[in-house]
Amino acid sequence: MDSSLPGLVSVLDTDLYKLTMQQAVLRYFPDAVVSYKFTNRTPSTRFSRKCYDAFTRAVSKFPEVTLTQDERTWLASTCPYLAPDYLEYLAGFKYDLSQLRVDFIPSSDDPEWGALDIEAVGPWRDAIMWEVPLLAVLSEAYFATIDTDWNYDGTLERAYEKGKTLITGGVAFSEFGTRRRRSLKAHDLVVEGLVKAQKDFGTGDGAGMLSGTSNVYLAKKHSIKPVGTIAHEWFMGVAASKGYANSHNVALQYWEELYSRKLLVALTDTFSTQAFFKEFSSNKTRVEHWSALRQDSGDPFAFAPVAQEMYKSLGIDHRTKRIIYSDGLTIDLALRLKKQCDELGFLSAFGIGTNFSNDFDKASNPTEKSAPLNIVIKIASIDGKPCIKISDVLTKNTGDPETVRHAKEVFGLPVNAQ
Repeated sequence: MDSSLPGLVSVLDTDLYKLTMQQAVLRYFPDAVVSYKFTNRTPSTRFSRKCYDAFTRAVSKFPEVTLTQDERTWLASTCPYLAPDYLEYLAGFKYDLSQLRVDFIPSSDDPEWGALDIEAVGPWRDAIMWEVPLLAVLSEAYFATIDTDWNYDGTLERAYEKGKTLITGGVAFSEFGTRRRRSLKAHDLVVEGLVKAQKDFGTGDGAGMLSGTSNVYLAKKHSIKPVGTIAHEWFMGVAASKGYANSHNVALQYWEELYSRKLLVALTDTFSTQAFFKEFSSNKTRVEHWSALRQDSGDPFAFAPVAQEMYKSLGIDHRTKRIIYSDGLTIDLALRLKKQCDELGFLSAFGIGTNFSNDFDKASNPTEKSAPLNIVIKIASIDGKPCIKISDVLTKNTGDPETVRHAKEVFGLPVNAQ
């Protein structure tokens, strides 16, 4: 593989929820300063100096990329919820390398191999843009310099077959694979294959269909809808800044004020789905307004029955609501979850990421998978206050332990599950 990388080809080569959240940050937290930190969830995976060098060379060119007039015009037409003043801000946005620190930490046994320490610190309104392209470019650097036992053979065709299976199976789905893609070229081929499957098998009835892609650049390139709403980062930042009591409703209220009846998909698991439903269900009017719930951790088959009970307890017809699943989905899992939602009466949709954008076999042995990286960048603090996440697996938490303990006390969760 060629170790030279395309880097960042467009400001829009990111996920839509970064733009929607950036607009919200500009409205409600224009002066907040945040930090983001990188985590490699597979510590046995090491990075080489060659990978580090390729990655940092690509990142050094990020500031050269700015929003073009053509992109701005397209955004204004395609995403009317992005206000003119926000688009003006985005047009002036440039990546600021002074916000970013990327260190290579060599291993004691071999200085050519080691770990990466990545941190971004700056105004939330700007630093929010680092996460997605950094992860995408790092993944591409890894598979261009370290794991090179793969090729592009069959990438488009594989995506096409997956799209065909989902569409003919009545599944509404979106492509969510930017952060962990094998490469920009792979991502582009995947979206091309999915679009072709939609053209060949979509009936236009809204049941089985490709709803769009979270990647704004590829949505524009392939003339499909950019999709996305809100991420854990929003809830984490709002709660750390404003306090954990009633923080779900505070975060949702800000969002609803800004977007009215648009983009009202509630992400449920930032501080556990249990805590979310407890707060969310305290405001029937809000539950009526929000059109969908997004399930992103825990047992996906346990989610719909609990959501059904929540809606029933408020006298709301759950059959008018949608569940969007987005946690580690495969094609088979999406089909099985669709069947459960049909049986319970929920509308459903699916955001499929890594299984689309980083599903490759080893070139030397096509019966063996070439495993994707499992890397994340999370918001770590806001104005000096630590940001945390409490998983639906209550023993798996992210962030400062004392803040986790405090939040669990506020939310009525088992404090000893640290």
